[in-house]
Amino acid sequence: MDQTLTYRGRPITPAALAGIRARIVAEPTISRRALSQALCTAWQWTQPNGTPCDAVCRGLLLWLHRAGHIVLPPARWVTRKPWRPRTSAAPVLVDTSPLETTLRALRPLIFHQVRRSPDEGLFNSLLAQYHYLGYQQPVGEHLKYLVVAGDRPVACVAWSSAPRHLGPRDRFIGWSADTRRRHLRFVAYNTRFLILPWITVPHLASHVLSRMATILPRDWQRLYGHPVYFLETFIDPARFRGTCYRAANWIVLGRTTGRGKNAPSKRPTRSIKEVLGYPLTPHFRERLAEG
Repeated sequence: MDQTLTYRGRPITPAALAGIRARIVAEPTISRRALSQALCTAWQWTQPNGTPCDAVCRGLLLWLHRAGHIVLPPARWVTRKPWRPRTSAAPVLVDTSPLETTLRALRPLIFHQVRRSPDEGLFNSLLAQYHYLGYQQPVGEHLKYLVVAGDRPVACVAWSSAPRHLGPRDRFIGWSADTRRRHLRFVAYNTRFLILPWITVPHLASHVLSRMATILPRDWQRLYGHPVYFLETFIDPARFRGTCYRAANWIVLGRTTGRGKNAPSKRPTRSIKEVLGYPLTPHFRERLAEG
């Protein structure tokens, strides 16, 4: 086959395919994980923080295997954990007694980044039970914050990699398609924001968003080895006005087309969302153009 394949924006040339086949033939007992790690090393395929793109590479190998381009060694490990859909989370009991107070009295608020921590299950459970969209496990770069007052959680904020195609954002930044592909990693997307329903504290939501604009870039740089210069989110105008985002100085960028990234036509297939953005530096356009 002389055709160059593309997987998640990475070209897979006939020479690369031949190299994968040759390694499998030369090492017939190699595990799938070892094969993935060897390819990451050979291709110098790493994240900005230097971590090998092992999970993405394993996805590539499985994709090639299923398409008949290669034959992978048999899988050596099968999980014994019960299957759970990506949109579910085990319920966790918390204190749901009403808490009504002022922001001053509620302080201090502690922001715990709970991804890969013992509290991640609590975070997932709260979103699954109390957010109208439920919980969905993110892929790629993402962070999860549990906001706590004393010993009680009061809010959950989830962030992930930004969607690839978003017209209002791209026009606001001034991105071409090529620049967007190269620099999309410098944008973080607020996928979920939840103030727990038994918490009644005026101005809490906008305060949390303002604090996040300071905390998130620092944690993202530390964990992923690259900065973020811009934040974005969606608001369903049929449900919400986005008052807390506006109060935290987020900017309304426009509205989506309602088609989604894989829509078969130009007709809306889902609800139209309002797009809001928050520049983290006055020079965000220059930074997002240069990388």
